Amino acid sequence: MANLSIQNMKDYLSRSISSLNRNKLNGLIAEIEFRNYINDLNFRDKVSIGGWIARNVGPGSFAHDTVVLFPNTIFPVVDYSPENQLPSPSHGLHTICATFHQLGIKSYFCTPVINMDENPSSIQWHAVQLGVPTQQPYTSFPVELQGFTPRSRRYNFLRYHTDVSAIPEHSIPEEFSKEHLRVAFQNQYLVELSDIDGILWGNQYTYPIEIKEKTAASDRHLGEYFGLDVGPFVKLAFYAAKRGNLHSIFVVREIDNVETRGLINWLFITYEHLAQYASWIPQGGGTNMLGGRSSVVRIPKSEFNVLSERTISNL
Repeated sequence: MANLSIQNMKDYLSRSISSLNRNKLNGLIAEIEFRNYINDLNFRDKVSIGGWIARNVGPGSFAHDTVVLFPNTIFPVVDYSPENQLPSPSHGLHTICATFHQLGIKSYFCTPVINMDENPSSIQWHAVQLGVPTQQPYTSFPVELQGFTPRSRRYNFLRYHTDVSAIPEHSIPEEFSKEHLRVAFQNQYLVELSDIDGILWGNQYTYPIEIKEKTAASDRHLGEYFGLDVGPFVKLAFYAAKRGNLHSIFVVREIDNVETRGLINWLFITYEHLAQYASWIPQGGGTNMLGGRSSVVRIPKSEFNVLSERTISNL
């Protein structure tokens, strides 16, 4: 057996996550609860695992090449020995990645091999490109990416001492897998990187999802509204710029207050409507996930729809 315990995963996360403020923690929890809600609506197979989207950097070439990475989640007490056969990605993920491929974005499903029991540093990732017309073999990860700048010297991504005890235990495996894959990738390349909360395989389009937990604010011009940080807004704009079959949605877990976090409803808005109705004047927000002050785009709550079995079926 070659596996990892939850405690080993937590120890790794405490060293890889630079900070875990209340906003970031609530965002992680909202992603978990979103998946539970989607599962309850019997749309489990319509939403992908989370992952990363990365762009190359450098003067004159910044953002000219983009890749998407989806990690296979490492679960405790599961054997990931080198002699085991590598798994086949799901049909749904193949279909989602075909949309990215049509837009010139390479997509990879990454799965781990653990060479030493209870040793995260012994994990070796393997990647297979999805969404292409012919079946591809697994290769060692990070793969060779044309247009991406190799890191010239080692950078210590595991230098923090963050308290991660507030992360729900059942979400540790997914967070650990994403973080370990990120570090493995950034050890190889200099990139601009952002997380993907998930991708919805709709009946009409493919939708990258941005999930946030929010209380509604109020303004005499907009009425009740939700704020979205400029960073995620720009990321949704990137998806829109690609056009084709790729759209995106902003999902809000609306809560009654930030203390008890009682659920009011699950709401969503497509980027097309978000861009149409968002205020042109940004506003200062609270603390962002990195601990700094945020600038938010404001979107009237009245333009959101309830996320339900019927509305999901119409996407």
